[in-house]
Amino acid sequence: MKPYNILFLCTHNSARSILGEALASTHPSGLFIGYSAGSSPGTSVNPIAAELTQQMGYDQSKLRSKSWDEFGLPDAPKMDFIVTVCDQAAGEQCPFWPGNPATAHWGFPDPSQAEGTEEHKKKVFLEIMLGLKKRIDMLAQMPLDKLDSMSLKEIHAKANA
Repeated sequence: MKPYNILFLCTHNSARSILGEALASTHPSGLFIGYSAGSSPGTSVNPIAAELTQQMGYDQSKLRSKSWDEFGLPDAPKMDFIVTVCDQAAGEQCPFWPGNPATAHWGFPDPSQAEGTEEHKKKVFLEIMLGLKKRIDMLAQMPLDKLDSMSLKEIHAKANA
């Protein structure tokens, strides 16, 4: 079975979407290849997000903040699923995605905005990571070849219940 390409979108592509990319790519099911991008990508990946992806065993050479325009190009990987993980990116005009992928919004607060001690900031990142993991785990249990945008949105609703 071919793995499914899943693109996680956020505004700056430095934290939440990076975690989604790494979680999908390292998922034990082997069902996904994760990607991430942003509408206004930053210059670097958040150090806490980078640390967490390293702990997952994700290839650190793949970590970089990318523009979502890269994934609308003719030679870009064809996406099966596109998930926005921040409210700002969900409200923006996205590029055309070839292949008509299923889309959804799994909104999470920005962990890079957490204030306080380094320990508290890491805790906030872990909470976001666990929320994403829960949704990816649920996605892996579904009949992926039959999924549509409504099904992806239901995952978020069930995970929040």
